[in-house]
Amino acid sequence: MGNKKRIRLDTPVVERREQRLGTIIAWDGKASDLSKQSSYASARCTEKGTKKDCKLCELKGPFTQGSVCSEQMVECQAGNIRGSVLIQHSPIGCGAGQVIYNSIYRNGLALRNLPVENMRAISTNLEERDIILGGEKKLANSIRDAFEKFHPDAIFIATSCATGIIGDDVDSVASALEKELSIPVVPIHCEGFKSKHWSTGFDATQHGILRQIVRKNPKKQEDLVNVINLWGSDVFTPMLKELGLRVNYIVDLATIEDLAQLSEAAATVGFCYTLSSYLSAALEQEYGVPEIKAPEPYGFAGTDAWLREIGRVTHREKEAEAYIAKEHERVTPIIKNLRKTVNGLNGYVATGSAYAHGLIAVLRELGIEVNGSLVFHHDPIYDSRDPKQDSLSHLVNNYGDVPFFSVSNRQQYQFYGLLKRVNPDFILIRHNGLAPLASKLGIPAAPLGDEHIAVGYQGMINLGETIIEILAHKKFHQDLAAHTKLPYTNWWMNQTDPFILAKKENSYEKE
Repeated sequence: MGNKKRIRLDTPVVERREQRLGTIIAWDGKASDLSKQSSYASARCTEKGTKKDCKLCELKGPFTQGSVCSEQMVECQAGNIRGSVLIQHSPIGCGAGQVIYNSIYRNGLALRNLPVENMRAISTNLEERDIILGGEKKLANSIRDAFEKFHPDAIFIATSCATGIIGDDVDSVASALEKELSIPVVPIHCEGFKSKHWSTGFDATQHGILRQIVRKNPKKQEDLVNVINLWGSDVFTPMLKELGLRVNYIVDLATIEDLAQLSEAAATVGFCYTLSSYLSAALEQEYGVPEIKAPEPYGFAGTDAWLREIGRVTHREKEAEAYIAKEHERVTPIIKNLRKTVNGLNGYVATGSAYAHGLIAVLRELGIEVNGSLVFHHDPIYDSRDPKQDSLSHLVNNYGDVPFFSVSNRQQYQFYGLLKRVNPDFILIRHNGLAPLASKLGIPAAPLGDEHIAVGYQGMINLGETIIEILAHKKFHQDLAAHTKLPYTNWWMNQTDPFILAKKENSYEKE
């Protein structure tokens, strides 16, 4: 029992995140309380043999206004792998996201100075007849059509709610076509209804890559580091080059060969543990590729610890210390000057969970107060189970508490109340659908299209300069607020608790 594997690659279906990690999507309170309550997931929840303060209760509202699903995350991950094709085995509506993810893919390629191209994604366009009689034949024909048209290095298949309901045997179809075409045909089980949070879609894509793409007999490359990221600018190459290391960027914008050599790397890192948790842990478990277990590289404390751990794992401690000292000397006077401009401002962060923890750390390095934050979900623990990766506790212990720390999966109606109770000067946001609401309240937003903007020592400078830039346009947002009517009732706008609908049954029927 002691050798039981945490990551199960012997099954085609990934274990959903709420089962594996205890993920929640609704909570409200102080960051320190959330960290304390999350201790049930680790050894920290026991004291003198008894459990203490180890209860994490998820709020459950009466409805969901809008979010995204696991299949969309597969669309933006597997669909953005160069040299491959993504087939969405679904009704055509599930492919609506291809428009935005194609735009993001093209922009990401340009940002990395890679040849700009369109993503290769198609839909099997399941219709009423297919739902009744099954869509396996349609899927097989689509795979052959994709191979004939694009000659890809691999084909990924994303399932959907519809195929999950009708029970198409996607695995058998994929296996047969893999033999026929002599390329990997990878089924990714990501039915939207199976998981309450879209982050399971990251895990599903990585699960398929681990099972069918990663090289099973690796030849180790001692200077190669896997960097699990999305589409951000290349900030890791210059950082790790100082330690004599090369970067293998995955999953988005990677080639099939980049993915195949995952098992050959000296270590694996990421900019956000939400994204990297599953793949990093599996690579360590299956192939002995060490996962860097340290705080994320944000702010002085996190970046110092992160670099030192990379140096230790790759036997480059001297190079790491030299780089740390050099960067401290370079950025410290610049950051001191930035603090004079932004000190005392009140910021608000609305992004994915671990990423938000890092951004708040950077804001506080700049002397900016953060009284509130919205994270789209919360993982009490990551797959490594290592306390050094507890990004929320790292934030609280090194940078102080956040009084209004909320978990909500992008609910517009709640976002209004969350902003009103702290009245920030600006917001940092990753999912831009919420940004217009902030503008209608007179609050400028920095939509972080480049997710690497705040990484490392230079990231503190980048974020400070971005905040100064958006505040220069505050008058525009104030004018917009003065001429905008929000679509909410007076009853809702007078509520002081954005989670009242989850706490008081039928309170929404009063109006």
